[in-house]
Amino acid sequence: YVFASIGFSGGNIFYDALITGVASKKKMDFVSALGFSLGYLGGGILFALNVWMVLMPETFGFSDAADAIKFSFLTVGIWWAVFSVPLILFVKEPKNIQTKSAMNVVKAGFTQLKETFQEVRHLKPIFLFLAAYWLYIDGVDTIVRMAVDYGMSIGFERNDLILALLLTQFVGFPSAIGFGYLGGKIGAKCAIFIAIAVYLFVSIWGAFIQSKFEFYVLAVIIGLVQGGIQALSRSFYAKIIPVNKSAEYFGFYNMLGKFAAVLGPVLMGGVGLLVKSMGYSSNTASRVSIASLSFFFIAGGILLYFVSEEKGKKEVKYLS
Repeated sequence: YVFASIGFSGGNIFYDALITGVASKKKMDFVSALGFSLGYLGGGILFALNVWMVLMPETFGFSDAADAIKFSFLTVGIWWAVFSVPLILFVKEPKNIQTKSAMNVVKAGFTQLKETFQEVRHLKPIFLFLAAYWLYIDGVDTIVRMAVDYGMSIGFERNDLILALLLTQFVGFPSAIGFGYLGGKIGAKCAIFIAIAVYLFVSIWGAFIQSKFEFYVLAVIIGLVQGGIQALSRSFYAKIIPVNKSAEYFGFYNMLGKFAAVLGPVLMGGVGLLVKSMGYSSNTASRVSIASLSFFFIAGGILLYFVSEEKGKKEVKYLS
């Protein structure tokens, strides 16, 4: 699991960084959104197949759900391998003729991370955006990671929650494209604000839901903005960083995104324990903990308000 997480996270750094080479700044919002939308479609199709295998293992010749789950891991590996081929064959990038030993590469990586951080500190628009992103994407990732656990804690069945996740995937496909179009019309920053406002509403309403129908409605609402906020955050960031250092800067960007995913669950757990220690039920504690995520969206939105895209572009141009 650790190696898989390292591979996935590391791959995303370079995948994100390639956007500066495959899209002009004018089309960056749309291209970023298209990438996320196709990701939701592809992931949704395979996820639906795997869920079907697990729920009806005998249909696929498996003895039980456990065998189906094991086989689903193999299908994911094949899926990733097959859809990596077009990227490897057709997306060109400047070749690096330098060769270093593995130890020197690791050492250089940490040195570069330190240098990038020192550089970012003096570029106010980038620094402010990363701080804002760190907060609001924490809320987004926590909702994604904790949705099933939260649903079960307030009495919903696991199969119902899995179907809600599937619903989010397929709603996310067209919605991400729509957000890319919206970003081109009103600007990525304004579109991100809309997504943050929706997530703020979700974190508060989620504390009061009672029925499966409401949970499904929440899943649809999240699907409408989840791909959009991820896609436009990536494209907005790509516009204000040095193009010739995109891999370094996206390494920093992805590091913050992964580290942020720790804070949300810690906040939810801490709030839940505090509420339970005051004599309230586990159900109430879970509801208050999901509402606590609103902090990330409010704080992230406030910081994002002070980010100037134009100033960021000027500073990067001067730096280049």
